[in-house]
Amino acid sequence: MDRKRLDRGLVEVYTGDGKGKTTAAVGLGLRAAGHGFRVAMIQFMKGDPEYGELKALAAIPNFTWRQCGLPTFVKWREPGPEDLRLAAEGLAEASKLLAAGDHDVVILDEILCAVDYGLFGAGRVLALIDMKPPHVELVLTGRGAPAEVIARADLVSEVREVRHPFTGGVAARRGIEH
Repeated sequence: MDRKRLDRGLVEVYTGDGKGKTTAAVGLGLRAAGHGFRVAMIQFMKGDPEYGELKALAAIPNFTWRQCGLPTFVKWREPGPEDLRLAAEGLAEASKLLAAGDHDVVILDEILCAVDYGLFGAGRVLALIDMKPPHVELVLTGRGAPAEVIARADLVSEVREVRHPFTGGVAARRGIEH
């Protein structure tokens, strides 16, 4: 392989109850793509192709993405059969991406939330960490990061909500929250 690879890929976790975890991961991916690295993102529990970041990412040839979720909310700890099927698809795709090792950055957006919601266990995330090639940066996002995932990560950032406009009655705004 002629192109430059990362000397050492790390495991990054963006968790917490505040806004900005996906935005941080996408920003990291954009930075990497700007330096010529290949980036892949799988979004768990998301199935709306109208997210603004996805429209922008479509113009970046070395940043690919896939959604593995419905365009509706998952019921906490009571996921439906289609939620479970799509989550399993996302896990299979993540395994393929990591096994191939062709991407420099792999972002698994909302994978930690998927664990918290009962779509699969933390052991599945740990297995993905175990199969990560040394040159791949693995980025995991979502609320409720399990302690065992946090213990295995090289970087953990907790995004804490101090104030959010939603609690004051401001609905999610196109171009800002989605």
